[in-house]
Amino acid sequence: MKQQPQLNEHKKKEYPPMHTAEHILNQTMVRMFGCERSKNSHIEKKKSKCDYFVTDEPTPEEIQAIEKQVNEVIEGHLPVTVSFVSKEAVPEEIDLSKLPVDVSDTLRIVRVGDYDVCACIGDHVENTSEIGLFKIISSDYTDGRLRLRFKLPER
Repeated sequence: MKQQPQLNEHKKKEYPPMHTAEHILNQTMVRMFGCERSKNSHIEKKKSKCDYFVTDEPTPEEIQAIEKQVNEVIEGHLPVTVSFVSKEAVPEEIDLSKLPVDVSDTLRIVRVGDYDVCACIGDHVENTSEIGLFKIISSDYTDGRLRLRFKLPER
């Protein structure tokens, strides 16, 4: 019988569609603006927010382009898969800076098709088609920090 990997205890129960949408948004921001993934986020069922550090305030057209790109990924019906790897075997492209100091020796890696990959212990959908329409409801930019607030369809 295969032994289950030992992971850190997870303290929060996410809403899987919103949490997976956050992964897609993070990768979209990395690709479009060359910034890091959000280090400060608040992910909830009704609406969520993520902060990004970018050099210039995005134009309204760029905000629309972010939303459009996230929705194109969602509409791609990408599988969301999970694998387990030792800390020493984590692929180089995965940012581990948000992990706690006492992280377990085994990490859970979540992939959204070939679009995004990161270490994550949260709940996710099995396919991006389960997310629904992603909508940025507001944005503000102060001193290099872009805050995006977004929502998904109510279920």
